[in-house]
Amino acid sequence: MNELNEIYTAVIAGDDKLITGLVNTALQNRISANDITVQALIPGMEEVGRQFKNNELFVPEVMLAARAMHNAMDILKPYLLDPTDSKSFEKNKVFVIGTVEGDIHDIGKNLVGMMMEGAGFRVIDLGVNVPIRNFITAVQEYKPNILGLSALLTTTMPKMAEIIMALEKENLRKKVIVMIGGAPVNQAYADKIGADGYAPNIGFIVEKAKQLIGHG
Repeated sequence: MNELNEIYTAVIAGDDKLITGLVNTALQNRISANDITVQALIPGMEEVGRQFKNNELFVPEVMLAARAMHNAMDILKPYLLDPTDSKSFEKNKVFVIGTVEGDIHDIGKNLVGMMMEGAGFRVIDLGVNVPIRNFITAVQEYKPNILGLSALLTTTMPKMAEIIMALEKENLRKKVIVMIGGAPVNQAYADKIGADGYAPNIGFIVEKAKQLIGHG
């Protein structure tokens, strides 16, 4: 659909004003919020990530793209929620997420948070450069169904394993599902450190969460 292509382009261009009008028009033309998110916004941000990795885009452009994405999601959130579905698997579910200590990348984390919030979760975002103790405290305080750990650097990936070990030490490991993600992360690493789940890209995050909670 042409509208979806235009939204995709607006994300990459970081045009936060244009994207607002495009998203509203798409909704008026009966394009679903889910299609806008999965077919335009997420692919747009994935392309931004690819260009950033290849030094075709730089931090200011990436931040503009993220802001455009946020503007679009602010419009779409009410449409992604289904308040009439009392049997929805997401109802009353809590998702805690943070970028591990030593890592200050937040775009992927923010997008995952928006997707999970859009799916109906109560999202607790701990931010970036989060110490292990803060993750443990958050699990104790919020009692989340899922704990999301994000890392974009290979040097910070080991923190994920340390967090899982800390959960075991505090007798919390069996009480929370642990999902990990980030550019250097893969299924093999998730298996190695004992994580419960890994999604290859943001588009699969909600589907994977459903499977892990037992409603997939």
